[in-house]
Amino acid sequence: MKIDITYLERCVLTLENALFLMKKSDPDNIEYDMYRSACIKEFEIILEQSGKLLRKVLNSYFHTSKEVDKLTFKQVFRNAVLRDLLSTEQCERWLHYRDNRNNTAHDYGENFAEEALEILPQFIVDANALIEVIKNTNLN
Repeated sequence: MKIDITYLERCVLTLENALFLMKKSDPDNIEYDMYRSACIKEFEIILEQSGKLLRKVLNSYFHTSKEVDKLTFKQVFRNAVLRDLLSTEQCERWLHYRDNRNNTAHDYGENFAEEALEILPQFIVDANALIEVIKNTNLN
């Protein structure tokens, strides 16, 4: 089964552009706030999409899709390491991204946003690497 990654790819491009535009903006200007909000929202969307798509990749490693459906987000990424889809270091970063995302549900303050923005460059690298993993799965 081919996994459609079009939406994930577009979200990563949107995040890259929003981050670029935010960095060019004056922090005292409303555009900065708009781009920062876009970055945080895209981060959240990409994180959720990545887990869902990686779950689909893992389906071929389990007897039934119901087994995969029972996995938590973190278990999905840990299983990706076991299947040599991701490195241990990549997995640890994804788990950190998830923890960071869980904090967004409780704190949307400026301090949180600035903290989340610091991890975005590496997050983009990891999201693009995951896209490549899924593309390679699609070739098999």
